[in-house]
Amino acid sequence: MKRIIYKFIFYKIFGWKVVGTIAPEVKKAVLVVVPHTSWWDFFLGIFSRAILKVEINYLAKKELFVFPFKYFFEWTGGRALNRGKNENKVDTIAAVFEQNDVFRLALSPEGTRKKVTTWKTGFYYIALKANVPIIPVAFDYGKKEVVYHEPFYPTGSIEQDLKVLESYYIGVIGKNPEKGFYPENK
Repeated sequence: MKRIIYKFIFYKIFGWKVVGTIAPEVKKAVLVVVPHTSWWDFFLGIFSRAILKVEINYLAKKELFVFPFKYFFEWTGGRALNRGKNENKVDTIAAVFEQNDVFRLALSPEGTRKKVTTWKTGFYYIALKANVPIIPVAFDYGKKEVVYHEPFYPTGSIEQDLKVLESYYIGVIGKNPEKGFYPENK
């Protein structure tokens, strides 16, 4: 019933659609969501994952996971992350993959909702360390589509792989276009 409500709101009221899917056998992956220009992106992710009926997780600073917000964050797929300076984030997050049978981590390589010209590369090293694919996901406000692409398996050649990954986002428009990362403008 909940999925029907999500679909009605997402398709009929918002006028969006989901293109593509995540194959059920891909139980672990890093989902690279671009462009990230608005807090509305969070809701697009929540709606689209409910429509696809797949578990998708995200990380947030552990300080957010306090009563009563903790329950909301956990219900929406959130996991607490210690962002201490002395902790290697790549190793810590790769360990989360190892500890779970299903873990699909959604994150934005832009690292912010502000304008950037390059991606942070932590997502890439997390995927390599955890030995999981990267799934490019586009929030295209121009077409009103959330697009899930096929899994991409990193080769270890970051420069070449980033060119391939960035190509998935050519022509994609964020909610606030002036803040978006656009590979064609690099």
